[in-house]
Amino acid sequence: MSDEAPRTADEVALPGGNFQLFVQKLGYQALLSLGVLENPLTKERTVNAEQARMVIDDLHMLRDKTAGNLGEEEERHLEEVIGQLEEQFEKIGSEAG
Repeated sequence: MSDEAPRTADEVALPGGNFQLFVQKLGYQALLSLGVLENPLTKERTVNAEQARMVIDDLHMLRDKTAGNLGEEEERHLEEVIGQLEEQFEKIGSEAG
């Protein structure tokens, strides 16, 4: 057993320079904006469709600008995240109308 006190999330650095983690961070921002995830600060789920659309558009731009420069796993991950976010975006559009 270690005598070290447990560390909080703020004390643990996330690795930088990882493409899939970067895409996941953007996806997480979109999921917060879509109201799929609870905001950890406010403990509420709120929908901001405009902000979600901007993040999804950024991911589309990232895909287009990196075409031919990604590994298979990176490309697959990016496509999956975009697809899942587009699906969630469509859901909030159909629920609002």
